[in-house]
Amino acid sequence: MENEGAEEIKGALPPPPPCIPPNVKPEQLVPPPPPSIPPNVKPEQLESPKRLPISRPGVGRDGQRISLLTNHFKVSVNAPDATFYQYTVSITASDKRAVEGKGIGRKVMDKLYQTYCSELARKHLAYDGEKSLFTVGSLPQNKFEFTVVLEESSLKHNGSPGNGSPSEMERKRSKRSYQAKTFKVDISFATKIPMKSIALALKGNEAEGTGDALRVLDIILRQQAAERGCLLVRQSFFHGDVRNFVDVGGGVTGCRGFHSSFRTTHSGLTLNMDVSTTMTLTPGPVLDFLRANQNVKDNRQIDWGRAKRMLKNMRIKTRHNNMEFKIIGLSEHPCNKQYFPMKVKNGDGGHDEGQTVEVTVYDYFTQHRKLELSSSAYMPCLDVGRPKKPNYIPLELCSLVPLQRYTKALSTTQRSSLVEKSRQKPQERIKTLTDAVNNYRYDEDPLLSACGIRIEKQLAQVDGRVLSAPALKVGNSEDCFPRNGRWNFNNKMLFEPIQIKRWAVVNFSARCDTSYISRELINCGRNKGIHIDRPFSLIEEDPQWRRSGPVMRVEKMFEQIKAKLPGPPEFLLCVLPERKNSDIYGPWKKKNLHEMGIVTQCISPMKVNDQYLTNVLLKINTKLGGKNSLLAVEQVPQIPLINETPTMILGMDVSHGSPGQSDIPSIAAVVGSRCWPLISRYRASVRTQSPKVEMIDSLYKPLPNGEDDGIIRELLVEFYQTSNARKPAQIIIFRDGVSESQFNQVLNIELEQIIKAITHLGETKLPKITLVVAQKNHHTKLFQANRPDNVPPGTVVDTKVVHPRNYDFYMCAHAGMIGTSRPAHYNVLLDEIGFSPDDLQKLVHSLSYVYQRSTTAVSIVAPICYAHHAAQQIGQFIKFEDFSDSSSGHGGMTSAGSVPVPELPKLHPNVRSSMFFC
Repeated sequence: MENEGAEEIKGALPPPPPCIPPNVKPEQLVPPPPPSIPPNVKPEQLESPKRLPISRPGVGRDGQRISLLTNHFKVSVNAPDATFYQYTVSITASDKRAVEGKGIGRKVMDKLYQTYCSELARKHLAYDGEKSLFTVGSLPQNKFEFTVVLEESSLKHNGSPGNGSPSEMERKRSKRSYQAKTFKVDISFATKIPMKSIALALKGNEAEGTGDALRVLDIILRQQAAERGCLLVRQSFFHGDVRNFVDVGGGVTGCRGFHSSFRTTHSGLTLNMDVSTTMTLTPGPVLDFLRANQNVKDNRQIDWGRAKRMLKNMRIKTRHNNMEFKIIGLSEHPCNKQYFPMKVKNGDGGHDEGQTVEVTVYDYFTQHRKLELSSSAYMPCLDVGRPKKPNYIPLELCSLVPLQRYTKALSTTQRSSLVEKSRQKPQERIKTLTDAVNNYRYDEDPLLSACGIRIEKQLAQVDGRVLSAPALKVGNSEDCFPRNGRWNFNNKMLFEPIQIKRWAVVNFSARCDTSYISRELINCGRNKGIHIDRPFSLIEEDPQWRRSGPVMRVEKMFEQIKAKLPGPPEFLLCVLPERKNSDIYGPWKKKNLHEMGIVTQCISPMKVNDQYLTNVLLKINTKLGGKNSLLAVEQVPQIPLINETPTMILGMDVSHGSPGQSDIPSIAAVVGSRCWPLISRYRASVRTQSPKVEMIDSLYKPLPNGEDDGIIRELLVEFYQTSNARKPAQIIIFRDGVSESQFNQVLNIELEQIIKAITHLGETKLPKITLVVAQKNHHTKLFQANRPDNVPPGTVVDTKVVHPRNYDFYMCAHAGMIGTSRPAHYNVLLDEIGFSPDDLQKLVHSLSYVYQRSTTAVSIVAPICYAHHAAQQIGQFIKFEDFSDSSSGHGGMTSAGSVPVPELPKLHPNVRSSMFFC
């Protein structure tokens, strides 16, 4: 179930494509290699892409018409011939070091404009905070050199232990002295960016420079937000108003803000505004933050090693002098034992000569500064100086400043809290967005006015259609008709239930009654048609191993399993001690799926009722080869263009490590359909690849002996073996997780690998391929006008708000019960099969109803959901390797840049073809 709270946790959109580099003419430009291509792809392969995304062939007609609103605000351009001039900005300090920080760069450029606006012909400037400057029309010259003087308070060194004498310190306190910092700013012309490229793009023409023109408009919006003191995160901005803060625990606060970007759509230029959330450190006393972050109640319980890692590079403000500093570390000793050298004046009052004495930080602040310190005497100090020149401040004098990003992964509890507290119902979100557009008055900006930009203040209207839910087949040949995207198995049998004869229950949780759970599972299974014998054994973990590492606990449990069972079981039900993120999960799954070949289902029940048990049985039945339900058109079969021609469906996804884990390999997973003409049975193939690489590099993987060990070969063989020796004449690919800037890479890197894998098998006639990218991390929402609830399941939009040329559509297949629904955005890059828009949309809609884990339509096609689950589950094997390394005393896995990416253990033949990922 998707809602607006969950959507923002996953992060923001990828950064915009890079603009033309400074001082380089467009015709001289050679595209750099994209940042997320596999290491085995050469840049020249991408310079002239063989394939481009196809154009829209038409629009759908099926379904009941519905009038909708969308969070796009129409934009009119009254000066389409305006031209942006781009200039390169280079800022160097007086010591000739380049200034790269966005904050100081904006301050320098603000001061430059105040000082030299007449030399710049009083042109308004749009500055991106780094190296690019834009104006509407040209500046008087192509090259400028300016000297800018910034006055910054030298008090940032005041009030903390240093080498100055007390008289110097007193003088600094009594009179705010200012130190002038001088910067040299070079501005030189780079290129022109005409606004007319946007007008051409709106007509469906491939206009060079459209992306650059839109990026300039977005930079103008970002500059407005920066001037309001907002935190900028890609195309989102966040204001430090406490009304926007949501405490999620652990010293972390969710900050609500807005995403804003200009988009070219079928109905013209629009401003896409959406509510966005980013994670920030909870502002306030540093000690309060550390206690919350480490979940301790007393300062004496703080882990200072962990605190040092957490606090590094954070910004604090001191209570005694109201100055800001950046933390570089902690002192080696407690405040009352950390000495520093301090100069003191001679007794006759002279300043030229004096002596240096060793003073503790605690004595300095209490005796020389006359400050009262009650709790930090025995704690380390914050070091806010430089690496070779420490500057210590007691902790209790320091507070974290607001709007500092928290980039680490959220815990399960924090994530749940954020989702709960940041939800917005559709009408509430509409009001939030319209208020924002009216309050910010974007089109009053002088630069946007110069372009003739005018933004409407109401959400754009768009026509949608509601597709009928597909009929399902369940047990006893009964028909099941979903209502509002949902159905249930109350008084119904599963379509094809399995029998479980040899099985056992293993219990890692001290609080769970396994005999009760197994008894209720058997009873519930009987009602659904699943015959489950009594478990052969209920195996409880030996209490003496509960404090051992997870790998050891799993090994000891399997010693008991082998001792108590006469042979390998066909199924194990595993009760975990934690509901989420149990460290036993990875080792347990690897032991079963890789080594033993046993299907296993993990549970950690909070409340055992019929609905919970039914959901567990749906997973078990699917993993063991049963079928919970089928589409009615699968059984007949009647799926257009698929039932007559052998067709394989692929779902592709790549899972990356959590934020900050730059050395964790990415996991690529592809699921392929089997048992044609069914479209609800899948097999998964999973590989590791270089960290943070989005393009899958193991679809085709030739070995020195001439064999192909790639993903696609594995899935093609599976299709052939399960489809009456039929080879796929058609392949439909659903690709998740790529941005618009990566579409050409999918078409020219991944698709090329798939074709090579097919030809490697000796095929001379290639199958017809349809390739669809599915996106969830976008910012388009759909609303019903004057209705408090979400759009109905099956809502599809393929006009007005879609791309002016490319073939795309939005679909909300699921029922949004809480928050605001987020539609999936489907982009059809290639369609050799030749689906009509209606047939393709109905297929996509149907694939949202074949997800065997639940009795609801899912928000994105089931093959992509399965690929995501397979990547996540097999990715736990990597964690297992880390546990193993640490438990045996070896070093952990090193960076992917210095050693080959480790290969995942192969799945056991007994489970290789199963839907273990359900």
